[in-house]
Amino acid sequence: MTDKVIENNQVTVMGEIVSGFSYSHQIYGEGFYMVDVRCKRLSESYDIIPVMVSERLMDVAENYVGSLICVNGQFRSYNRHEERRNRLVLSVFAREVSFIDEVEESSKTNQIFLDGYICKEPIYRKTPLGREIADLLLAVNRPYGKSDYIPCICWGRNARYANNFKVGERCCVWGRIQSREYMKKLDEENVEKRVAFEVSVSKLEIVEDTEP
Repeated sequence: MTDKVIENNQVTVMGEIVSGFSYSHQIYGEGFYMVDVRCKRLSESYDIIPVMVSERLMDVAENYVGSLICVNGQFRSYNRHEERRNRLVLSVFAREVSFIDEVEESSKTNQIFLDGYICKEPIYRKTPLGREIADLLLAVNRPYGKSDYIPCICWGRNARYANNFKVGERCCVWGRIQSREYMKKLDEENVEKRVAFEVSVSKLEIVEDTEP
C-alpha cells in the first residue's frame, strides 16, 4: 500500500545548495530541516526549490552551500495559517540524498510525476500576448488518509486539453517544479515579494480509475 502511494508522487531535483539549514519540525524525535536547492532550467534562468530533509539523511550542522546534490522524493504541501487565512506551503520531501561532482548538460535536473485527482475547476485564460494557460489543482493521495494539493500550470495545447477536465477525474502529470516571484499586496501602502511554487506541465492525461 505505502509503496504504491509513493509511486504516485515522484520528484528528482539536481542542483546547487544555496542556503543553510533552517529547522522545520520534529516527528517522533526525528528533526526535519529546510534547505534551498538551485536547479538550472534549459534557458539561462533557474528555479530555487525548497527541500525538506531529515537530520538522519544529512548533517544539518554542516554548511553545504555551494555543494551539488541530487534529491529523490515527493512534492508535499501543507496549510500554514497566517493573516487570518491558510496559505499553501510546498516543498520537496527528501527520501534519498546524494552528493554529486557535477551536473551534466544532458541531465534532467528537475522532473516530477504526479498521479492524482482534479480537485478544483480548471482556470483557463490567455495572456495579453495570446498565450494559452490553464491552472489545475491536483490532490495526490498519501498514506494514512492524507493528501497533497499541488498547483499545476499548463500551456498551449495542454491548456486547451486541461480546460475540459472535471473535478474528481484522475489525472497523471509529468513536468518540472518551478519557482515564481510575485508581489503580494499586504495593505494600501505595503507590498511584499513572495515566491510561489507550481508544476510546469510538459505532458498530462486523464486516466480511468481502476481502484475500487
